[in-house]
Amino acid sequence: MTGKLPLHVLLCAPRGFCAGVVRAIDIVEKALEKHGAPVYVRHEIVHNKYVVDALRAKGAVFVDSLDEIARPGAPVIFSAHGVPKSVPAAARARDLVSIDATCPLVTKVHRECAIHHTRGRSIVLVGHAGHPEVVGTVGQLPDGAVLLVESVEDVERLVVPDPEKLAYATQTTLSVDDTRDIIAALTRRFPAIAGPPREDICYATTNRQEAVKAVASRVDAVFVVGSANSSNSQRLREVAEREGCPVVRLVLRATDIDFDDLRGARTIALTAGASAPEVLVEEIIAALRERREVTVETVTTATENTFFPLPRELRPPA
Repeated sequence: MTGKLPLHVLLCAPRGFCAGVVRAIDIVEKALEKHGAPVYVRHEIVHNKYVVDALRAKGAVFVDSLDEIARPGAPVIFSAHGVPKSVPAAARARDLVSIDATCPLVTKVHRECAIHHTRGRSIVLVGHAGHPEVVGTVGQLPDGAVLLVESVEDVERLVVPDPEKLAYATQTTLSVDDTRDIIAALTRRFPAIAGPPREDICYATTNRQEAVKAVASRVDAVFVVGSANSSNSQRLREVAEREGCPVVRLVLRATDIDFDDLRGARTIALTAGASAPEVLVEEIIAALRERREVTVETVTTATENTFFPLPRELRPPA
């Protein structure tokens, strides 16, 4: 007997890295192998401080603006969230070597918006103002071509040039439930609105939210591993709260946990956003084991086998 109180941990699966994040991190590492340090990255490659710090230690230099890159011919990587068209154009003008780490599922949204635009439609984008993915998507088209809505209330106030020439797209990392309500409001107000041929919210976002739904009502607390600026991690927190879990916390790593939150808890759930590495989940389980007699049960709601290849210029020779 250890004298420690028992704690049962439900480990959500899927959790953690998605295929787009794996690809983005691999792009930075392969670019460092090919070009040597430094390799520049415009903004955070993914929204996770642990990942960014690890890449910085290997020689990646993160910049907010291309103006910070003084060396012509230097490689610059665009983050997984995507960038406006003006950014690659500016990189070419500065003789920088551009490497695009945009998630292919974000690129899919960009292409759909471009097709709608060529067909004379205005695009309503469901997303969060200021998020890098939204900035990148809006920046694919001329000013005014994309109208942003964040809520059902925004839909009710929306003024469009022509209700008969309208399409919608969504940020890939939103709450599945919230987006469903907003799309329902759009189709109710604008019956002729065209939607994407396939849902824009990415498979990883959907799968991680469904896993949280499966456990949140069964536990005393849910811990979501992820950064505060990670949209998909914040949505996991909101899903757990919506399901009625009394204690829900978003934490970057074990040192962020207030273990007073676990007083009286017998069962908790643990998940991780799509940009959070598994090592941080393992770190938290180890910290829990220092304090409690922990048993772990994995709750699997989906199996993922998606793979995105590297950009051609970083692939190994055939």
